[in-house]
Parts: sequence; structure tokens; C-alpha cells
Amino acid sequence: MNDLDKQRDVPRRQFVALSGAFGAAALLAGSGGAAAAAGPGKPAPCPCPCPTDPPPPGGGQNPCPPAHMQALCGSPADNDPLWYDVRYCTQGIAPPPPQQRPDCLKVTPNYVILHGQPVSTHNYLLLPSCRVTGIECPFIVTSDAPHYWHEAWENARSGGSVPVQYANIGLGINSRAARRLNQLHIHMAGIRPSAQRRLQELEATGRVAPTPAQWGDPQFQAAVSGPPGAGDRTYRVLRLNSLDQNLFTLLYRNVVVRFGLDMADQTLVVVPKTTAAGAFAGSFYVLSSDTSLHDGTSTCDYLLVYV
Repeated sequence: MNDLDKQRDVPRRQFVALSGAFGAAALLAGSGGAAAAAGPGKPAPCPCPCPTDPPPPGGGQNPCPPAHMQALCGSPADNDPLWYDVRYCTQGIAPPPPQQRPDCLKVTPNYVILHGQPVSTHNYLLLPSCRVTGIECPFIVTSDAPHYWHEAWENARSGGSVPVQYANIGLGINSRAARRLNQLHIHMAGIRPSAQRRLQELEATGRVAPTPAQWGDPQFQAAVSGPPGAGDRTYRVLRLNSLDQNLFTLLYRNVVVRFGLDMADQTLVVVPKTTAAGAFAGSFYVLSSDTSLHDGTSTCDYLLVYV
């Protein structure tokens, strides 16, 4: 697919303003809402999901960004190829030619899982079932947003619905500038064995933040090697015992706000810790980075393995 035009640049203050408009306690308590959309030649606006659309599989109600966040979260009338795929999987609306109908590997009220490109047994995508352009959408840091990272891990792990068949599993999301397609998608892929080893070495020497409040402290910023010849990249490294929480909120509060950064510039990578035998060790390394760091990066592609 050809690269899509990038979303119009909106400064961090608009992210904060839109988040604030979601409700006085939006970032702390969350709020309900639905997105509306209309455009030239499009049907009249209706909430997301539209009352006339078929309900999400399972009959559940998926939370969506409200209409006033469309500037950063997108409109249900948008023509992004991944959004077409989501609409096909959740509503049965075929994408326009020449785009092919996707293989809907799993469909739930809150997310769908598709093959990544190129197709392999360790290249999958988890996408919200509502219109969410990407990491810059203020809705994803509210308490109404599903725990997408937890769902990605539960599906990608051994025994999950769409298991990643690779020695080490990695989950990641790109910044707005680094991605090609504008529907939020978490990569479910392999992770380089050297990254797993490096992160365990960092933890053994006290170089991994034990709490989100310390995420980004200088002693918890470390270089991790990418593919041969690509050099090291610097990441803020945090350890969590569970992904059943909103990682986007943790990133926003403890990194973006703390250091005066732009959410749109962030990349986020999750690496489940493994034992010497390759089994899940019960905790996760969560890596954030952006180009404000020396040798930082705004893409997860240095660490993830897709083919």
C-alpha cells in the first residue's frame, strides 16, 4: 500500500485541550462518549458505532472517542485502509476495490486482530473496533479506553487465540510520524533475542525502573541493540507485573507530561520477560522512546521481528 498522508500536525497543547474537553476528570476518571462523522456524499452523522450498524460480535458495547476528539482521533467516514479492514470485520462493509477483504482472525466488541504485512506466523496486528487514528488520540489515555496491550498479550502468548510463533514475543506501536497507516494498531511480533538478554542484564544491575513514577529517570534510560548494522537506540525501561492497566495512560502521565513531550512522537514496546527455558517469567519490560532522547527513536521497528 502507498503511504497515506499524515494527520495534520496538532501541538501537544491541543492534545491536552481536547483531553480536558472530554470532562474535568477525563484523565483521572474517564467519561463516556460516541464519535460522529459526515462528509461530502456521506450518510448523515451517527454515533460510533452507528445505531443502524450491526452490533459488535458478542453484542457488547465498545467505547469510542467522542465527536469533539475527531481532530486527533479521526472520523468514522475516513478512508484509511486499516479502518476499512476494521469496518469489514465488525460491520461486514467490504473495502473499496482494489483493496482485498482481510482475514478477520479474531473479532470482539473492542478490537479485531488481522495479519500484518508481510504475512507470517509472528506478524499480527490488534486494532480498536472504533475509529482511533493512533497514539495521538486523547481518548486512549482515559479510563474508558480498553486495555489494548493486555488483550494483545493474551492473544499473542502461547495458548492465546493468535499465538506469535517466535522464541521471544514483542508488542509495539509506532509514533504518528513513523507509521504508514492511520488506524491505531499494536504490532504482535517477535522480539530480537539480543533485546531480551539486554533487558534482563539491565534489570540485574538495577537499570530498570521499578515504578511508573521513575520511568524516564536517567538511571533507567539505556541503549538496546537493534538489527545488525543499525546501532543502538535509547529507551526508558520500566518493569510491570501486569498489563491489565492502561499503558497509554502510564506513558502520558509519567513520561509525556513529566518531560513536556508530545504524545504523537512516542513509541512504546512491551517485551514479556522469559526464563532460561523460554517460558514466560511473569513480568514485562515496557520501553518508551522518542527522538528527544540522545539516540532515541520514534519507531518500534528496531526491536520487533516480523519475517
